[in-house]
Amino acid sequence: MTVVKINALWCSGCLVMNKIWQKIAKDFPNLDIENLDYDFDNNEVKKYNIGNKLPVVIFFDEQNKEIQRIIGETSYEILYKFIEGNNK
Repeated sequence: MTVVKINALWCSGCLVMNKIWQKIAKDFPNLDIENLDYDFDNNEVKKYNIGNKLPVVIFFDEQNKEIQRIIGETSYEILYKFIEGNNK
């Protein structure tokens, strides 16, 4: 599974989620997490068609097919359960 996280320095929800993602990264050390900055990685961000809603997390399977998109803040527990059930 690959995870694409789209954040911005000015996004308060992104700052909250960064702490949760640090814990997730420790719990799933083999998880491929790509971090994109909304302001600095503009061309990369555009291809995901997110508009201006942040934070955005997109999960992709082994065939690079999008399997889940989360917009806004979510809990550690929800992320953990989703990754645990889909990370093969």
